[in-house]
Amino acid sequence: MTPRAAALRRSFDIYWRDMARAARMDALNARFVKKGMLAFDIGAHVGDRTASFRCLGARVVAVEPQPRIFRALQLVFRGDAGVTLERSAVADTEGHARLHVNSANPTVSTLNPGFIAAAAGNPLWTGQRWDEGLEVPVTTLDALIARHGTPHFVKIDVEGHEADVLSGLSVPLRALSFEITTLRRDVGHACVDRLSHLGDYVFALSLGEDHALRPPGWVDRDAMHTMLRALPDAANSGDVFAWHRASGVDRDPLRYLP
Repeated sequence: MTPRAAALRRSFDIYWRDMARAARMDALNARFVKKGMLAFDIGAHVGDRTASFRCLGARVVAVEPQPRIFRALQLVFRGDAGVTLERSAVADTEGHARLHVNSANPTVSTLNPGFIAAAAGNPLWTGQRWDEGLEVPVTTLDALIARHGTPHFVKIDVEGHEADVLSGLSVPLRALSFEITTLRRDVGHACVDRLSHLGDYVFALSLGEDHALRPPGWVDRDAMHTMLRALPDAANSGDVFAWHRASGVDRDPLRYLP
């Protein structure tokens, strides 16, 4: 097995074989995604979130720029008419961009050179190397919406490029999540501010692979900024969930508190 094949195999082992993690993920996703809804999986990687959304009965547009991983997604979801795959990155404008690939750990491949610079010398990222570069097509959330319709939920996990993804969105959406890292807290803060510019959102935090909303649950923009600043460096990563208060019958996220 080649090193790149072994790296892809590790990703599938991590994200597909832990049944307890999958159950937690499904339970959290079920608060946002119901049967017949549309979900976007931005930075789909090996498709575990896409699979979760499909288990809940949602249609999914899964977007992944890495060619080898995209081919794996085609195999995993072949014959599933509920999954649409796009081999692309997502940013603030359409075109092409350089993807920095970590061939030994492809899940942390990124469009953002600042993310790589921040990882250098950080003890939590020791040994990580972005050793390959690829030119990849780039689309935007607005363009995806024009092609596929307005999603009920969007998951964004693009290794420090999340704020650029949200810069390509011009309308508020019902609900979404974006990855945050203590390596680049500024990106998380920028995402909170961007969504607050688009609409009246409340926010909640999940850390690591917990797939559970942490106390105090849903908070406003300022409180989420405070939570992000207070995270210890060792927290490393997590997801911020955002809910637009004016989202129809589900406008009150407080009823979804654990």
